[in-house]
Amino acid sequence: MFSASHDTNLLLTGYSGPGQLAIARATAETLRLPLLHFESRLEARAEMAIDEFRLRYGETRLRTLESEIIDEIALARGSLLYVSGHVLTPGTTLQRLSTTAVVLCLVAALDAILRRLHLAMGARYHEPAERDKAIGVLRRAWSIRGRANVHEIDTSGLTEAAIVELVIGRWRELSGVIDMGR
Repeated sequence: MFSASHDTNLLLTGYSGPGQLAIARATAETLRLPLLHFESRLEARAEMAIDEFRLRYGETRLRTLESEIIDEIALARGSLLYVSGHVLTPGTTLQRLSTTAVVLCLVAALDAILRRLHLAMGARYHEPAERDKAIGVLRRAWSIRGRANVHEIDTSGLTEAAIVELVIGRWRELSGVIDMGR
């Protein structure tokens, strides 16, 4: 796999409801690791929202842009990589990134996710199209589940602080990194 060192990345993926980016940020801050957020980098490179880019230039150009960002992220060391599961599943992307990273997939029971979505979406949750869109995000993000070298963490019923603590503990256990010493 990889040798445990301060260069070992933490790759956070999956879906446990709204607020997952906040969990990634809090984890990176606690560990004092740079956060490389795939989607933010993709939108910055595209200079527009991803959905707009897809409409203007098509799926093929979007996949090319995603591949370029993955190539850059693959060079990172000692970082927290936050990448959606649907980006990791095509081709050898997961295999490439898992050679230098512990891959942790955040999941939750469906009822816990629906509760979190209801709280985050408010009245929009009761609109079938909005709810279907949110559940579509869940399906795509969970496409990573069950793959080799992907370690799941069930976040059902946990607070954000408890999730961060669990993620850090699991990363340290799997990577062999005891203390970042930074």
